[in-house]
Amino acid sequence: MSERKSVIRNIVEVPWKEFPNHFGGALSKPLVDSEGLGAKHIDHRISCYEPMAYVALHKHKVQEQIYHVLSGEGLFEHDGEKTVVRAHDVIFIPPGVEHAFYNTGLDRLVFLVITSPPSDD
Repeated sequence: MSERKSVIRNIVEVPWKEFPNHFGGALSKPLVDSEGLGAKHIDHRISCYEPMAYVALHKHKVQEQIYHVLSGEGLFEHDGEKTVVRAHDVIFIPPGVEHAFYNTGLDRLVFLVITSPPSDD
């Protein structure tokens, strides 16, 4: 078994990526993940949604997620309700909860996404 090592990486080293079911300039940088760094228990991203960008309504089988809004504002939809969220709001999403996130504001919506486990299998 190979020894795992700690890693320091700067955010500018990680390219922006548009994940499936993300639309209109809903981009993320996978900062800590199973592919790039071999993380086994956590996925950590920073996301930046342009105005009108969104992730479609979806749910996870086993994954828990945290969205931590850094700047901007938008609508978070969960269980059929839409709530305005803005800087410093933290959202916890347990498995099985249908959710979506829309940038309905005038500026970019920037937030951290922490997911555990990294895979929804």
